[in-house]
Amino acid sequence: MSNEEKVLVNITPNETRVAWLENGVLQEVWVERTKKRGLVGNIYWGRVDRVLPGMQAAFVDIGLGRAAFLHVSDLSQALIEKRAPNDPEDISKILYESQKLMVQVVKDPLGTKGARVTMQISLPSRLLVYMPEEKTLGVSQKIDQSEERDRLKEIIRQIQETQAVEGGFIFRTVAEGANFHEIRADLTYLQRLWQGIVSKSTQAKKPKIIYEDLPLYLRILRDIPNDGIEKIRVDSAETFQKMQAFAKMYVLEVTDKLGHYKGDRPIFDLYNIEDEIQAALEKRVMLKSGGYLIIDQTEAMTTIDVNTGGFVGHKNLEETIYRTNLEATQAIARQLRLRNLGGIIILDLIDMDDKEHRAHVYEALGKALARDRVKTSISEISRLGLIEMTRKRTRESLERILCQPCPMCNGRGVVRTAETVAYEIFREITRMDKSFNADKYRVIAAESVVARIMDEESDAVASLEAFLNKTIRFQAESSYPPEYFDVVMM
Repeated sequence: MSNEEKVLVNITPNETRVAWLENGVLQEVWVERTKKRGLVGNIYWGRVDRVLPGMQAAFVDIGLGRAAFLHVSDLSQALIEKRAPNDPEDISKILYESQKLMVQVVKDPLGTKGARVTMQISLPSRLLVYMPEEKTLGVSQKIDQSEERDRLKEIIRQIQETQAVEGGFIFRTVAEGANFHEIRADLTYLQRLWQGIVSKSTQAKKPKIIYEDLPLYLRILRDIPNDGIEKIRVDSAETFQKMQAFAKMYVLEVTDKLGHYKGDRPIFDLYNIEDEIQAALEKRVMLKSGGYLIIDQTEAMTTIDVNTGGFVGHKNLEETIYRTNLEATQAIARQLRLRNLGGIIILDLIDMDDKEHRAHVYEALGKALARDRVKTSISEISRLGLIEMTRKRTRESLERILCQPCPMCNGRGVVRTAETVAYEIFREITRMDKSFNADKYRVIAAESVVARIMDEESDAVASLEAFLNKTIRFQAESSYPPEYFDVVMM
């Protein structure tokens, strides 16, 4: 049975959100905020800040707060041939400080890292990806019929015979079945776009952006495979008109699927998407069987732990573990897409003794990940029940976009107990009394800490007062975080 796919677009003045549903279930969500639009695809006129021969990389000022990272593997072939044709891997022979470069962002800034950039510029349209500095002519691997691949390549050659066409091209999956006129229109658009970018670069006098990718609501029309999509609904009349105009010019096949949602109820509420987004920010993901996943996202990697929970099965423990792991593979694949988790990911499955069960679970995970449009790779299941995998990361995860580290625990995920804070207060008073000549002390702390001190630590307070021969008073402050306190000398 084929999936029924819908794309919903929610527009507000400050934010655009896009949801992708399969059979009524949210699979992916994109968020773009007006003041924090992603940088991937943008092209900048930059200046080399530093060349790092040991890393075979350079930092490039592109006019943002942090310098971008450029690896030797991302240099343009034309520059390598011009400056170091016999030693293409020695970046110090190719780049130098203050050198001007045109670069394109391939990874958004993540955490404390700056953007990753490349000199190998690529410009996507509906049918083609244009690479001005290359001579490649390729076809998406998903177009597997050799006759169709040859036909598409021949169209490019025919166009090259009638007009000056420089650079390389790759046919996208949606180009399958496209005719000569559609491809030529795409090619002409891309070449004009490139000429405009080059013109802007020659006028640039300092690092700055010279090309910005389309807004999210138009990128969706350009980039998503639309064969299985039945409806695209947007809740803004103005944005609907823009999407309609773009579709009529570049994506004719989606014009009949595009519609303006005019309902009184918010479009995301209608499909329960708001609740799904909130659930995607939780660590625990419940499985239908009663088992659950624990998802921990850190700077270095993401770990996903599978647990049986209340699921006891119907036959034996091994069967229970097998069924839980099998169900977990589907949930993991969905959560990776929904949360946009990338980089190194460790899956901690429940240990399985049966080799056939391990093989079935591994195969099920592979099939579930095959629906992911982002590139993934997975290792075999280890003896400890671990799977190491990677998922290409080009933008921040949903959690990083919507959340920030907890100001109470500074992102640790835990806070010190009231008992621990109470003892810190006692030590602080003792330290202060050795340095200052105060008559008495007042401690202002969180309500939970003061309650602990006045009840279970009252004997300790009396002993400290006797030792210092000074009065100590405590004041509960509801606005104080659990770990924060002030000791005031009086």
